[in-house]
Amino acid sequence: MALETPQYEVVTMHDGFETRQYSEMIIATTSVQADYKSSTSSGFRRVASYIFGGNDKEMKIAMTAPVISDCPSEGLETYNVSFVMPREHSMKDLPKANTNNVSIKKEALGKVAVMAFGGWATEARSKTFQKKFVKLLKLNNIEIQGGFMVAQFNSPYVLPMFRKNELMVRIIKKSSVN
Repeated sequence: MALETPQYEVVTMHDGFETRQYSEMIIATTSVQADYKSSTSSGFRRVASYIFGGNDKEMKIAMTAPVISDCPSEGLETYNVSFVMPREHSMKDLPKANTNNVSIKKEALGKVAVMAFGGWATEARSKTFQKKFVKLLKLNNIEIQGGFMVAQFNSPYVLPMFRKNELMVRIIKKSSVN
C-alpha cells in the first residue's frame, strides 16, 4: 500500500533535478538541538508518537511520506523534522500533541528545486549531494531561498538500494523583466 505524499506540479525538468510548485499542506513538526543523526532520530520518534496517538484525542493519524528534515550544513545546531498530515485532515480536526515540542501548522513550500538520490540519507551523503545540487542550480541560474531540506520516503527497514530520498530547496521566482 502506497503512502500519501504531498501534492505538487512539476514546473520544469532539468538535467539532474526538477522544479515543483507545492500545494499548501499541514505538518506536524519538532525542532531538536543535536547533531543531524540524533536530531532526525529523536525528531522522528517525537512526531511518530503524535500520529500514533500521543495527542489529546488519542487519535491515530495515517503515516504519509516523506519525512522532511533540515539538511545538514556547517554551523547548523538545531534540526526541524516534520511529517505531512494526510489531506483528509484540517487544522480544526487535528488534535493537539501531548507534548509542547510538537506543533501542528500550515506549510507553504511554494516553488522548490528537487534532486532525488538513493541509499541512506546520512549526514555525509546529504552534504555530498547538496554540493552537487548547488552546482547544478548555479549552472541553471536558479537562485535559492533558505536552507536545504532532506525528504526521506522509506521506512528504516528498506534496503539502501531501494531507498528514495530528495533534496529540496525553495527557489526565488525570476522576474520576466530584464
